[in-house]
Amino acid sequence: MPREQFDVIIAGGAAVGSACAYFLTAHPDFKGSVLVVEKDFSYRRCATSLSAASIRHQFSTPENIRMSQFGTEFLRHFGQRLAVDGVRPEAGFHEGGYLFLATAAGLDALNENHRTQRALGVDAALLNPEQLAARFPWMRTDGLAAGSLGLSGEGWLDAYGMMQGFRKKAISQGAHYRENEVVQVQRKGRRITGVGLDNGEALRCGVLINAAGTGGPQLGRLAGIDLPVEARKRCIFYFQCPNPVAPCPLVIDPSGAYFRPEGAGFIGGIAPADDPQCIDFEVQYELFEEVLWPLLAARVPAFEAIRCTHGWAGHYDMNTLDHNLIIGAHPDIENLLFANGFSGHGLQQAPAVGRALSELVLFNGFRTLDLTRMGWSRILDNTPIIEKNVV
Repeated sequence: MPREQFDVIIAGGAAVGSACAYFLTAHPDFKGSVLVVEKDFSYRRCATSLSAASIRHQFSTPENIRMSQFGTEFLRHFGQRLAVDGVRPEAGFHEGGYLFLATAAGLDALNENHRTQRALGVDAALLNPEQLAARFPWMRTDGLAAGSLGLSGEGWLDAYGMMQGFRKKAISQGAHYRENEVVQVQRKGRRITGVGLDNGEALRCGVLINAAGTGGPQLGRLAGIDLPVEARKRCIFYFQCPNPVAPCPLVIDPSGAYFRPEGAGFIGGIAPADDPQCIDFEVQYELFEEVLWPLLAARVPAFEAIRCTHGWAGHYDMNTLDHNLIIGAHPDIENLLFANGFSGHGLQQAPAVGRALSELVLFNGFRTLDLTRMGWSRILDNTPIIEKNVV
């Protein structure tokens, strides 16, 4: 019996994989078939569903800025672009802004990043401590030298709604989805010829795309490629405050702690000091009690009275070289495209990366946004791209 053939197989069907399926099937020059292989259609434990669901333009790397700018532009017209049979999906995009705070030690970096951002059209303003206190009277500005506030384009959204919007539109345009996992990769020389699924099926493909998140390294190894990517656990805590703290953007404290509004309360988090590779989903409530809460209360006096009601844990697919995306083909394999190592930026970069992957399939190169620097060359040469605004 002949094996089933697909022109493109995408391993991983969350935000990035589904965005890629959407852009491919939407392109008038693409006449082929697309299969998205996703191991869990509930998406309960994928990074998309468990993220802080935010988007920002305040990066130091031009490519990261431009990817998020496209993400914002897409989100602003999300329902119109992804409508299926007249039903418009909702991404719940709220442009509440990001606020990066800096002490004197971080002021030069903040100013340098701001110059880069402004040159690329980022709508952000630098505020001195007096301006911060006037705009956000609930904030303690002791020890601060400045803050960079996103005035438009940045904010938070419904991550699951965004992912499902891409998925449903891709299916309506002809993409196929299967609830399986790729467990084998057939390679002949410099080309992938097919994959094997966990149900025993063997499929042929013209192009294989690795959008498998924290499963990306295992998929890479099946093809003989080592990805410098590890799963790193991040806990997000939901808490409520009895006193008003508004208006409130997504605040990044110099300590690394962050918080933003979420419904009737707030969510917040901080990277743990000990950050090993980790795949469990246990919530580290001691991280909130011992580390995060004191930092939040020091910055926002009203937060001394907060009550954490619940939390959840997800995972970054952390690029251990430089915390930036790895996109495109490895020089050893022509038709295996990678989109891995997002390091917490996958949701906001999904629209741009999905579009970029579709261009690599269609044209064997980037057309709208040049992401060449984010490819494999820097990984193999050990020349990291230093993103100064890692959160």
